[in-house]
Amino acid sequence: SPVPLVSEPRAPDAGRMQVPPGNPLLLSLTLQELLARDAVQVELVPEKKGLFLKHVEYEVSSQRFKSCVYRRYNDFVVFHETLLHKFPYRMVPALPPKRMLGADREFIEARRRALKRFINLVARHPPFSEDVILKLFLSFSGPDVQNKLKESAQCVGDEFMNCKLAARAKDFLPADIQTQFAMSRELIRNIYNSFHKLRDRAERMVSRAIDNAADLLIFGKELSALGSDTTPLPSWASLNSGTWGSLKQALKGLSVEFALLADKAAQQGKQEENDVVEKLNLFLDLLQSYKDLCERHEKGVLHKHQRALHKYSLMKRQVMSAAAQSREPEAVEQLESRIVEQENVIQTMELRNYFSLYCLHQETQLVHVYLPLTSHILGAFVNSQIQGHKEMSKVWNDLQPKLRCLFVGPPGAPAPPRRPQDGLSAH
Repeated sequence: SPVPLVSEPRAPDAGRMQVPPGNPLLLSLTLQELLARDAVQVELVPEKKGLFLKHVEYEVSSQRFKSCVYRRYNDFVVFHETLLHKFPYRMVPALPPKRMLGADREFIEARRRALKRFINLVARHPPFSEDVILKLFLSFSGPDVQNKLKESAQCVGDEFMNCKLAARAKDFLPADIQTQFAMSRELIRNIYNSFHKLRDRAERMVSRAIDNAADLLIFGKELSALGSDTTPLPSWASLNSGTWGSLKQALKGLSVEFALLADKAAQQGKQEENDVVEKLNLFLDLLQSYKDLCERHEKGVLHKHQRALHKYSLMKRQVMSAAAQSREPEAVEQLESRIVEQENVIQTMELRNYFSLYCLHQETQLVHVYLPLTSHILGAFVNSQIQGHKEMSKVWNDLQPKLRCLFVGPPGAPAPPRRPQDGLSAH
């Protein structure tokens, strides 16, 4: 594609924020296309492997490659390191932490979910999805996938060394790329903070739904226990009335309905954990990888560039000093040769800096491609609430007629409560 002309620097506006058509910098992707690239499942293998040190194994299956392989956590670690080596200027999601001892079931399940989010973000990432290491990780079923991954990365440089456009990255960047980078970084930081709070609230709601399910179940069991009580009742206490026996008979059967209510509440909590909390976590993982990438850009290529420039200035001073002091020609030539080498290093660092900004620009677009995931999350949350309340309302309504026998008693006894749709009683 032709190299677009870079206009003179000026204040950023709406027109400047768009890249010229035909520019390889543009990502012409939709969220649906991104999600359709692959769907990877990560399931826990029930039995632990190893003779002495037991380790957890995962079954990893890919729709795209129609594959099913078994991976350990350390396999994910090597895969992650290989990605960072080959794509230092891209969003590589972080892995969940490793716990050496005392990994309980809750920790293992949380890590399984995090590994699933990690591999799906990688499998759908445009450059990653076309690289051989992803296919190796998702489809290689040999005995040692770690060595296979390392072999594939040997003698192969990073993306800068293998990308045909790397040396021309500056030509495709907007003139105000630094301003755009600062604005995008601030916007994504704000989005991350808001989504972090949303995720925390969603987790609290899921926790409350699970606690509500447990409370309903215990409530029903206590009613059943009350109805099953076999302690004799003195005749003088009931005046030979059969009210207590009728009440016990009615209470005994209520545990079934309360168990059903508990099941509905637990289902709603589980659904919101899978459809709401996990999607929020997925998006947060993506945003965190963007923040990490920004830090790598500043602390990595920019820092190396500054060090190279500083070293270059020192060497120039040494040459000037040597010439002024009329040192031996061999020493001056050696210094000048080192200066030429340093100039080449600086030129490479400058090219890497522009390529890093080029990748950052694309990764920023990728984050915005994922932004419509917000509507998916809100839709899942609303539908879960509607469905959950609808199903629980039906059980409550079915339960109410069974309570009427509890209010059958002598004159003056309290009347059964009216259904909400019955309206207020006349006075």
